[in-house]
Order: sequence, then structure tokens, then C-alpha cells
Amino acid sequence: MRTSAEGIALMHHYESCRLSAYPDPGSVDGRPWTIGWGHTGPEVKRGLVWTQAQADAAFLRDLQATEYLVEKMAPTATQAEFDALVSFAYNLGAAALRGSTLMRLYQAGDKTGAAEQFLRWDKNDGAVLHGLTKRRNAERSLFLGATSAVAIAIGDRAKRAIA
Repeated sequence: MRTSAEGIALMHHYESCRLSAYPDPGSVDGRPWTIGWGHTGPEVKRGLVWTQAQADAAFLRDLQATEYLVEKMAPTATQAEFDALVSFAYNLGAAALRGSTLMRLYQAGDKTGAAEQFLRWDKNDGAVLHGLTKRRNAERSLFLGATSAVAIAIGDRAKRAIA
């Protein structure tokens, strides 16, 4: 299965594209350094600059790797579910999705319970990040069948969680 245009639109909205490497704004130590559409890796360090073509190519490579792993975990996913799960795994890593209650509930057939689990993943280094609150609300909405435009609107209206 491949991520639809709806899923990519949501991912691009929340990742945005930066052509100069930057430290993770939500982590205490700034790691991992990121570039392009949320690309991380050992080659991403302070001072790295990419072209738009490099950023787009890395996004496609990273997306394909994420799609492959999500398809193995959720082979019967609907397109909307798949898109939301790919966005989640792209942002947090497939290992986080694999070991999550979200995936355990999903694989057990509890899609409602799984949808609610998206909202629990709004922290980095223990602190609630408003950007993650918005993204998780949007992913939950996409998972439940909303279009990307509606999901993004719901996400962007999400209030900061009170910890």
C-alpha cells in the first residue's frame, strides 16, 4: 500500500520543509538534527544545507521505508488508517508504533480505542508540545476517515493539553 495524497498533505503540513539542518526543537539536547521534510540520520548535522530536490528525494525514500514497515504491522488497514499510521510512524519511528498500545488495540480490532491512543503521543522529553498535540489530533481525524483538509483544520484548532 502507498500513502495517498491526503496522507502526504497532512505530513507535509506538519513536517514543513526546511533546507538547513536544525536541532529538534522539543528535545532537551537538540537531537536528532533534522532537515528537509523531517529527515534525520547520521549525516544530518549543524551547517548541512540541501536543495528542494534533495529534500523531496529524501522524503520519498523515508516515506517508502515507513510505508513498508506500517504495511507489515497493519496489512488490512483502510487507506485512511494507513495514511494516519504512516504519518505517526514517520514522525516517531516505526519502533514506537510497533510497541504502542495504539498498534496493540488496532491489531486486536479495537479501532476506536486505537484512534484515541494517537492523542497520548504529544510529548517530547516528557513535555507536552502544542505542535504534537495538533498533529496527533489531525492524525486521529484522518485515521477516522476525515479528509486531510478537515483533519488539518481539526488539528490546528486543538488546544494545548494541560499536563
